[in-house]
Amino acid sequence: MLSNFYIEDHVKAALNEDIGFGDITTENLTGESDTLSATLDTRVDGILCGSEVFKTVFKILNPAVEVKFYFKDGDKIKKGDKVADIKGPARAVLMGERVSLNYIQRMSGIATETNKYQTAIGNLPAKIVDTRKTTPNFRAFEKYSVKIGGGALHRFNLSDCAMIKDNHIKFAGSITNAVKQLRENISHAHKIEVECDTIEQVKEAVAVGADIIMLDNMPCDKMKEACKIINKKAIVEASGNVNLNTVRQIAECGVDIISSSAIVAKAPTLDLGLDIF
Repeated sequence: MLSNFYIEDHVKAALNEDIGFGDITTENLTGESDTLSATLDTRVDGILCGSEVFKTVFKILNPAVEVKFYFKDGDKIKKGDKVADIKGPARAVLMGERVSLNYIQRMSGIATETNKYQTAIGNLPAKIVDTRKTTPNFRAFEKYSVKIGGGALHRFNLSDCAMIKDNHIKFAGSITNAVKQLRENISHAHKIEVECDTIEQVKEAVAVGADIIMLDNMPCDKMKEACKIINKKAIVEASGNVNLNTVRQIAECGVDIISSSAIVAKAPTLDLGLDIF
């Protein structure tokens, strides 16, 4: 979950960026006592995400703004649904419109895209997860959105899990050398993941006791072979060439995790609008 203080700090920075020294349009068109009412409506089907962040924008601008949601994060919303009512001081509502929509449209878009992938996997046990290909300084919100959409989470940052990639292997000399050196230096609480491009690398990663083995850009026949070799001795992650057309087929290979940057990096924003009446 996103903590209130984290949301507030982030929203304050976003408002500072957007408003700067003042909203010269709104402040010269409205009086301090003016009020208005508006609705948050969805123009497409999707998964709602970011309601608390949306409310926080207006709470910071003016606590007198009232926001009432008719859906909660994770709910399916349909084209034409009224998602929320907003009413209160006109200046605060107009000044916060763009920032509040930026958060909820982006977060709902990621949740919706993630849900499409997890739905495509169906009743198979594999979970779709995110990657570190995220928007700088927006990762927590994007990962929260993935979770709300029904996906699972990969490591949050470089300190969460040791992931040995091809360049690390080249630098260390071998998978075995890299894993052994890490075992000697990192905490017992951290897992070690190894990226493997070939079946020979998979065998080496199993032999040296890797906790997670990533099958990188392997065709399905090789992934099935790799899963048999690993045989539950490690968590199996598939990565590369993951899209809505391939994710089910990849899941059928027997992997535990399917990681894809597409659920975040390629997720379209959900078309939500704030309409004054």
